[in-house]
Parts: sequence; C-alpha cells; structure tokens
Amino acid sequence: MRGRPTLRTHEELILKTQEIFWKKGYTATSLGDLLKGTGIGSGSFYNTFKGGKKEIFRKALLQRKEAFESFKRELEQSESPLDLIKNFFRSIAEATEETHLNGCIIANSVVEMTHVDDDLELEAVNILKEVEHMFADTIRKAQKLKSISNQTDPVILGKYLITFWCGLNTLRRMYPDKNILQQQIEMQLAVIS
Repeated sequence: MRGRPTLRTHEELILKTQEIFWKKGYTATSLGDLLKGTGIGSGSFYNTFKGGKKEIFRKALLQRKEAFESFKRELEQSESPLDLIKNFFRSIAEATEETHLNGCIIANSVVEMTHVDDDLELEAVNILKEVEHMFADTIRKAQKLKSISNQTDPVILGKYLITFWCGLNTLRRMYPDKNILQQQIEMQLAVIS
C-alpha cells in the first residue's frame, strides 16, 4: 500500500502540473490532463491536493514566486544587479520556440483569471507586483550609485519593466525568432541604461 507522497514527490507533482498549466492554461486543463501528466490516480491527487485543481494551480504559481524570490536574493548579492536584470531579459531571446509559445505562466494567469477566479487573479497580480518592486528597488540603487543615467522615478521604471515583460510575452509568441527578439529587447533595455 502506498503512503502519502513525500515532500520531494509533492514538489515534483507541482512542477509537472505547472508544465501542463503553462501550456494549456487553467481553464483548458482538465483533471484527466493533470492525472495523465503526473501519473497519479484521482484518489492520490485529491488526498494530496484537497482543494483539487485550484489548489495545485495556486501552488504552481507560488513555485514561480519562489523562483522570483531566488532571483531577488541573487540581485541583492550582486555587484551589478542592473546587469542581471538586463541579462534576464536578454536570455529570453535564447529560449526555445516551445518556451516562447508558452510565455510566462504568471502573466498568462493575470489575463486568463480576469473574470474567472478573483483569488487566482489576485495571486498572479501580487507576484507581478513583487517583481515590479524588485525592479524598482534595483533601479533606485543604480540611480544612487550613478550607474544609470535615466533619473525617472524608479517606481515608474519598475512598472515600465513589467509592461515590457508582459508585452514581450506576447511578442515572443508572434515572433519566436532570436534576432527579432534581441533587437526588441535591446531597444527596450536602452531605457534603463
């Protein structure tokens, strides 16, 4: 008789479901998709995630939040945090076509959850706002060190980078071409040079 999933298995299940939600979105993902993608039965699924699809989706979003928090810690320890942000955007051009077509699960969720699920929409919005604040804080520090010439309010520039991020996630679906994306990314990053 199998016991409860271990923490490692639990995290692996979240990552597997995250991939499914990332490709299909929340609404189009069925319980069958989740069971097939994770390889567990419905009883095990509901024993592990008593809140069902909504709970596992929320946990998938929170896993991405953890990735952003890890990046934030990296920024705080870096001697050149603004370059890390620029390189983060630049790395998008290097992604695979499949990754381009998936976009960002958090940005996707903000759009998809509007008028579908207020709680999940708010969860995704709050994650993007945290990233926006991370960008603004990094820009504020760079301005104080005179390593950025643009002295626009860092809050406005943080919002600019989130706008750029969300727009880039649409553009990369339209043009999953490295050269086109590189040109657009460099043009947008010039604002924080």
